Amino acid sequence: MTSLSLPTQFSCHPNASSLPFSSQNRARNRVPFPKKKWRNRWRCSAAEQPQQHRTKKKKPQAEADKGIDPVGFLTKLGISHKQLSQFLRERHKALKDLKDEIFNRHLNLQEMASGYEILGMHRNVQHRVDFMEWAPGARYCALVGDFNGWSPTENCAREGHFGRDDYGYWFIILEDKLREGEKPDELYFQQYNYVDDNDKGDSGVTIEELFKKANDEYWEPGEDRFIKSRYEVAAKLYEQIFGPNGPETEEELEEIPDAETRYKAWKEQHKDDPPSNLPPFDVIDNGKEYDIYNVVDDPVWREKFRAKKPPLAYWLESRKGRKAWLKKYIPGIPHGSKYRVYFNTPDGPLERIPAWATYVLPDVDGKQAFAIHWEPPPESAHRWKNMRPNVPKSLRIYECHVGISGSEQKISSFNEFTENVLPHIKEAGYNAIQLIGVVEHKDYSSVGYKVTNLYATSSRYGTPDDFKRLVDEAHGQGMLVFLDIVHSYSAADEMVGLSLFDGSNDCYFHTGKRGHHKYWGTRMFKYGDPDVLHFLLSNLNWWVVEYQIDGFQFHSLSSMIYTHNGFASFTGDLEEYCNQYVDKDALMYLILANEILHALHPKIVTIAEDATYYPGLCEPTSQGGLGFDYYVNLSAPDMWLDFLENIPDHEWSMSKIVSTLIGNRQYADKMLVYAENHNQSISGGRSFAEILFGAIKEDPLSSKTTLLRGCSLHKMIRLITLTIGGHAYLNFMGNEFGHPKRIEFPMPSNNFSLSLANRCWDLLENEVHHNLFSFDKDMMKLGENERSLSRGLPNIHHVKDSAMVISYMRGPLLFIFNFHPTNSYEGYYVGVEEAGEYQIILNTDETKYGGQGLIEEGQYLRRTINRRVDGLRNCLEVSLPSRTAQVYKLSRILRI
Repeated sequence: MTSLSLPTQFSCHPNASSLPFSSQNRARNRVPFPKKKWRNRWRCSAAEQPQQHRTKKKKPQAEADKGIDPVGFLTKLGISHKQLSQFLRERHKALKDLKDEIFNRHLNLQEMASGYEILGMHRNVQHRVDFMEWAPGARYCALVGDFNGWSPTENCAREGHFGRDDYGYWFIILEDKLREGEKPDELYFQQYNYVDDNDKGDSGVTIEELFKKANDEYWEPGEDRFIKSRYEVAAKLYEQIFGPNGPETEEELEEIPDAETRYKAWKEQHKDDPPSNLPPFDVIDNGKEYDIYNVVDDPVWREKFRAKKPPLAYWLESRKGRKAWLKKYIPGIPHGSKYRVYFNTPDGPLERIPAWATYVLPDVDGKQAFAIHWEPPPESAHRWKNMRPNVPKSLRIYECHVGISGSEQKISSFNEFTENVLPHIKEAGYNAIQLIGVVEHKDYSSVGYKVTNLYATSSRYGTPDDFKRLVDEAHGQGMLVFLDIVHSYSAADEMVGLSLFDGSNDCYFHTGKRGHHKYWGTRMFKYGDPDVLHFLLSNLNWWVVEYQIDGFQFHSLSSMIYTHNGFASFTGDLEEYCNQYVDKDALMYLILANEILHALHPKIVTIAEDATYYPGLCEPTSQGGLGFDYYVNLSAPDMWLDFLENIPDHEWSMSKIVSTLIGNRQYADKMLVYAENHNQSISGGRSFAEILFGAIKEDPLSSKTTLLRGCSLHKMIRLITLTIGGHAYLNFMGNEFGHPKRIEFPMPSNNFSLSLANRCWDLLENEVHHNLFSFDKDMMKLGENERSLSRGLPNIHHVKDSAMVISYMRGPLLFIFNFHPTNSYEGYYVGVEEAGEYQIILNTDETKYGGQGLIEEGQYLRRTINRRVDGLRNCLEVSLPSRTAQVYKLSRILRI
C-alpha cells in the first residue's frame, strides 16, 4: 500500500552503542548508522599562535565514537587484565571495519537486517511473484514445484542480467498467467492490491476517465502546460536567438539587456493580455542590488498550493483489487503450492529447500521435503487484534514446548496450545511465555534445537497463521512471548537444511573442522561473512516483525563463542576469554544483533544462555559488552540437582545455596534464574518431582514421609530461587505442580513412542499436585503484588550452616528458610532492619499447600524485640518447623 513518509525519532536502548538513530517510515522504519568521519581539519594563523608556544592538540573524537569505550566495563569493575583489554580493543576495531564493509553494500544496518523483504518468495503488485535466493556456488538456478510440473527449465534464472549478481544472489520472476479470453493490461504499471479485498479500480471508471478526472479536479487549468511540453520555452528562446528571423552576425546580436530591463519590457508587451488562471508571480525591486531577483507570489495562491495534498487518491483508485486480479489472472504460484529450488553446480544438479522459506514440510510420510508457498486470501489470513503488553520490571517466564503440551500421546498443535495451555499459564500468574522447538527442525527428537529452516515455524504444530493466533492470544492475556532462538549452530541436513546448500561447503558454514560441532554433529555458522550476517540478523528481525515476538533467549552461546564449542575446562582465568579459542566473529555478531534489535525495537528483551559467563554479557555494547538484557544462571539448577541426587539432606550447605543463587552481585539484577527447566527432565533426565516422590507406581505417593519431604523441598527450592536472585524467574511447563514423569521424545531407543512426550494435566485433580500448584500461584502473586522480584537486591544477613537456616530481607519482606530435615526451632531469633509488626503472608507449611499447619494462625503476627541480632538493631522471635519457609511483611512501623 502506498503511504506518505512521516519523520519519526528513535530513542537508543541503553545497551546499544552511542550511535544516533533516526528513521523515516516508508514500508518500514529505517535506522541509519553513521559512517566514519575520516578527519577533522584545524586551522590557526601564525599570528594568533606563535610557533614557540604551539602545543600539540588532540584530534577531536569522531561523532560516531563519542561515549564509546571498548574497555569501559573493565574500568568500571576495576579489572586490570592487559590481554583481555587488548582483545576488546581489537574486537572494537574489527567491528568498525565490519560495519564499513556492510555499508559498502547496504544503506544502513537496518536494511542489512531486513533481507526477508526481498529474499524468498514475495508477491509483486504487478501481477507476478518474485523469488530471490543466495547461492554463490551455483551455476544455474530454477524453481521447481507442482505449479510447473517440477520442471527445472520453465522458471529459471541464469547468470547475467536479472539472473545472478556478483554476490551470488539469484532472481527469478514468476508471471501470473492470463485467463482464457482476457487481454493484458493496457498500462504496464497497472498494480493490484493483494492484501485486502479492495477493488476501487473495478468501479467501472476507465484509466482514461480517471486521468481526466484528476486533471479536472486536481490540476489547475494550464498548470501542467510545461510538464506536457517541457521544451517549449527553450525552443522559443532558441528560435528568437538563432532562428531564421534572428540576428545573423555577432554585431546584429547586440548586447543582451539585464534581467530587470528584459522583465519590464516583457511586462509592457503583455499588459493588455487577458487574465490567466496560472498563479501570479512578480518581481519587486526596491532599488537595492540584491532585490533585483526577488520573486514574490500571491499569498492566496500560496495557501491554496500548500493545502493541496499529493494526488495519491487518484493513483490508488487506479490500483485494482484482489477480485479483479483473480478474475483476470491465474496465480503463477498458487497459495499452498509445493516447491523447491533447483541448482546446477560443479558437482551436478541438486534440489534444496529455499533458505528463506517460511513454511516447510520437512518429512512428509517419508517423502522428500518441500516448501509451501503461503499466501492465504485476506478472509482467512490472521489479523492482529491485540497490542503487545508493556515489558514488566520483573519477568516470570513459563517455558513451553508446544508439541508435548497436550495430554494425549500425539504431537499437539498451536491451536490446542492456545485453547488449553494459555489459560492455565494465565491462571498460574506468569507474565511471559518462552517457546522452545518452534522454529522448523527435521529431527523431532532433538527437541527443536537442530534447526533446519530458520524462517519457518514448525509445520508439526500448524500453519504460520496458527502461530500468529497463539502469539496474539498470549498478548491479549497480558503475556509477553519469547522465542528460544538457535543461532549458535544448525542442523547438518543437506536436503532440508543449509549444509552444502549450493553444492559448496563454504556457503553458510565454516569449512573443515571449524564448520562442525565437536560432539553434536551440527554445523557452525561463518559469522564473519556479511551474507551470513545478512541471513541471521534478518532472521531475528523477521520473528519480531512477522510474528510480533517480544524477545529471544539465545541458546548455547558457548557453542559459538569458542572454537572448542565450550567443551573445555574453565579455571576462571580471564585469559580463557581472549585466547586463540575465542571466535571474535561470533562475538561481533552478538553485538550487532543486540544493537540492531534494541534500536529497531526498543522494548525487545534479549537473554544470554552461556555456561561460561563470558565477561560483559549484559554490559552496554558501547562499553565493551555484548548488550544482553539478562543472562541465565545455569549453576542454580545444577546445584539443586546435585543436592537432590547425591547429598543427604542434613549435609546441604546453606552458604553454597546462597552464593550460587546470588551469582555475581554486580550482575544480580540482570540474572534470570530457575530451579529446573526442560533440561532436567528430557531424554534420560529426571524432574525434581520424580526424584523427590520416587518412581510412578499404582500409588506413587503412598509413603507419607516421602510425600511430606518431597512437597516441602519442592516448595522451598522454588521459593528461595524466585526471591533471592535477580529480576527474572523461569519455570518449565508442568513443573509448577510437580509433574512426576520425565520427558522422552520419540526416537529409535523407545521405538518412536510418544507415551512420555506429553504433560499429564489431569494430575491437577490430584490433591498433592493441586496443593503444589496452589502454592506456585501464590508465589507468583507474591512477585506480582509484593514486587518480590522487582525490588532491589536482598540483604542476606542470616546464613547458618549448622542450623541450616537462611534469612534475608528484600524491601519490607522478610524471608526465613529452615532446610533442616529434622530440627524444628521455637523462639528462633532473626535480625530485622525496621522495628514494627511483621505479618506472615506466605507459609509453605499451610495445609492448603500440603503442609502440616504447625504454625497456628495466632502466631502469624510478630512484633520486633529491641535486641541486636545479625548486626541489626531489632529482631523477631519466630517458630521454624523443619523443612519450612515463611515470608513476613512489615505491616506497621513502630517509632521508638
